[in-house]
Amino acid sequence: MKFVDEVEIILSSGHGGPGCVSFRKEAHVPRGGPEGGDGGKGGSLILRATRARNTLVDFRQNKAYRAPNGLPGLGKMMSGPQGEDLILDVPVGTQVYARDTDDLIVDLDEEGAEFVLLGGKGGLGNPHFRSASNRTPRFAQDGLPGKEIEVRLELKLVADVGLLGFPNAGKSTFIQTTTRSRSRIGAHPFTTINPQLGVVKLGDGSAFVIADMPGLIEGAADGAGLGHRFLKHVERCSFYLHFVAVDPYDEHSAVERFRKLNAELRAYSDKLMSRPQLVVLTKVDLIDGAELSAQIDELKEAAGVKVFPVSSVSGEGLDELLQAVWKLLQHLRSEASA
Repeated sequence: MKFVDEVEIILSSGHGGPGCVSFRKEAHVPRGGPEGGDGGKGGSLILRATRARNTLVDFRQNKAYRAPNGLPGLGKMMSGPQGEDLILDVPVGTQVYARDTDDLIVDLDEEGAEFVLLGGKGGLGNPHFRSASNRTPRFAQDGLPGKEIEVRLELKLVADVGLLGFPNAGKSTFIQTTTRSRSRIGAHPFTTINPQLGVVKLGDGSAFVIADMPGLIEGAADGAGLGHRFLKHVERCSFYLHFVAVDPYDEHSAVERFRKLNAELRAYSDKLMSRPQLVVLTKVDLIDGAELSAQIDELKEAAGVKVFPVSSVSGEGLDELLQAVWKLLQHLRSEASA
């Protein structure tokens, strides 16, 4: 499925049905009086957030959505049927912006969250207008129009932990090893071209969601590569796993790559740099113990935090890393609820 994270569409709720003008007509019942029913309410248009979707691709072809109108009232005081509500499922993390002003209308950042355009109210039938001076009103009320709005839908994925790193840092192998996600893995840069979500389940039944972003390159904050388009997807994460690969053939050291990526995050948004990071040194099975220790010490000094050496191929260090992730996540959740 193609990943689409921004679309412009028109949303319309249904018009209310008109009230009915009708009079009771029965044998031997003179002056039966008005008996027109009310019009039915127009259907509401509802955007509803669900985790069953992770792209806005379904909205790319059809640019306009309208809920059904309410039907006219009927004789014998029968109200017209209401228009059915039109429910459009969008991914959790979808933001709705007014197209003309670019103002944020609603942020559907939780499962089941809804944005509702109410349908128009049905018009009143002619009995409502009967009075002492007008016993036979020959008019009824039109239904109220529905609402129409042009919006821009923008998806920002919702995950507990975001995976950051330059191309071939080992993020895709990590998410495939620790979750059921089946992201593409290859020996060439930019194997991952779309964000990938996965659920990590620990042995005690606890779980958390991680998001793998396409590899960034220098200049990402200014739009180079896939950068600016996907950096927004890590804004909602509680913290990040910063992946730095052991690469004996790269002219830049692990520390240099670590600093360059953080510079891109800072250039894009200070908010990104305010989030905690756990530094992950990947592919540690490629070098021997002495060189590995030296790289860990150098990276730890540059980062100012503990460095987790891992190999997603051999499984080395993965359990310790996942436990540290869960512990930090619990701590941040506790602080948020305090």
